[in-house]
Amino acid sequence: MATEELNAVRIDKWLWAARFFKTRALASDACEIGRIECNGQRAKASRVLHVGDKLKVKNEGGEYQIEVLLAAEARGSGAVAQTYYQESDESREMRQKLADERRELLKQGMLPEGKPTKQNRRQLDKLRGRIHRF
Repeated sequence: MATEELNAVRIDKWLWAARFFKTRALASDACEIGRIECNGQRAKASRVLHVGDKLKVKNEGGEYQIEVLLAAEARGSGAVAQTYYQESDESREMRQKLADERRELLKQGMLPEGKPTKQNRRQLDKLRGRIHRF
């Protein structure tokens, strides 16, 4: 039983520890609105995550398809957090392709340069369905 508990952790704690979200509350909210899938099923924040589980995580950085290598609750540095999971090659290639497309659009002048205004940022957040805690 003790070894089973060592290899299991709540999914919201793990997402926070693996640095996919800045706060545990944001990780929990992402689970609530369906941006996290575990083994092909929508995951609740309280779901227990085990080593070997396959996750699909959608956040500002893109969509990640990963396999859990270590079930940890402790949040460490970015280098340590990357040892908690392994991203699939397809996922990495897709995120790189999208980043290249964004850079190309910026070069062509299709995207605005600089920071958006407060009004534009709120419109973008609403469009993207982001949740903010007030």
